[in-house]
Amino acid sequence: MIDLVPLIDALGENGAALAGGAALGLLFGIAAQRSAFCTRSAVIGLMTGERRAAAIWLAGFATAVLGVQWLLWNGTVDVTETRFFSTAQSLSGALIGGGLFGLGMVLARGCVSRHMVLAASGNIRALVTLAFIAVTGLATYSGLLVPARDSIGGLWSTAAIGGNDLLAHGGLTQGAGVVIGLALAAGALALAVTARASLWRLAGGIAVGLAIVGGWYFTYDLSLQVFEPIQAESLSFIRPLATTGELATGASDGFGLDQGVLIGALAGAFLAALAFRDFRFAGFGDAGAAAAWRYPLGGVLMGFGGILAVGCTIGAGFTGGAVLAVSSLAGLAAMVGSAALAHAIIDAPARVAVRPAAAPAE
Repeated sequence: MIDLVPLIDALGENGAALAGGAALGLLFGIAAQRSAFCTRSAVIGLMTGERRAAAIWLAGFATAVLGVQWLLWNGTVDVTETRFFSTAQSLSGALIGGGLFGLGMVLARGCVSRHMVLAASGNIRALVTLAFIAVTGLATYSGLLVPARDSIGGLWSTAAIGGNDLLAHGGLTQGAGVVIGLALAAGALALAVTARASLWRLAGGIAVGLAIVGGWYFTYDLSLQVFEPIQAESLSFIRPLATTGELATGASDGFGLDQGVLIGALAGAFLAALAFRDFRFAGFGDAGAAAAWRYPLGGVLMGFGGILAVGCTIGAGFTGGAVLAVSSLAGLAAMVGSAALAHAIIDAPARVAVRPAAAPAE
């Protein structure tokens, strides 16, 4: 266990969570910027035969699953009292919200975390998209869209299938989670080799996964050492945008891990973009940009869908996927499937009609 008492004494409980989140976000921001980590690019790449982005993505996911499952197997972390397993989770929210999120991801040409990195690198389109994600996410999290969220989310939950633990459904022990992680890692390595992925980009994908592992490790240790009870958690981006919106509007006075992750990710991506001369302003009129209307619409769909699915591709897909939560894996599958379908319907015909094709990522 990490001794966090000196940090808590110096910064307070919320300050310690903020500092830890900032450190984890910094790692994520640097790694995601240097590896061009992007779920949408991974999906499109698999559809078009360009598999390097998928190899980077799978390396990150495999690292997250293997690392967290290892922590669970050896008893370093316990997630039974987290939101993923202590209460029933919405499967209808995961599937419908994930589907809406995947559509929004294609329209806006990037998920929430990708737009965070792009905005920090000077992309105005990403900044506008994030504004729409944040406003819609706040309305869905604690505002006007809560009734719609609750009505959809209440249609079907994990209580109807006997729980949210994938291993328990298979009658498997915790060690099976490590085996699943190892299998994913082997698959990522094989894909990286056959796709001839850059070693540095592959390392960036692994670092993204390590940030997820670090988040679970840090927050669990913090939960054991603070006076006010908190739940173990890891990185997310859709909820932090919503909770930061609550802070900005005065609806909440609590800050912590969420705000630290946002600050760290933006700072890490910004510093990496400057250091490697990738920082440049990009507007709506640039060559290769999608139609301007797609970015706000995509942001609205991701804001509503992400909160409904209880996470974005990182918060649900990686953080929840790493603990093998059925609802999170269902949400991730819905995001990927919807993105693939949306690309096939919306963007693929244009790629055939207009050459050269636009880059798969913003």
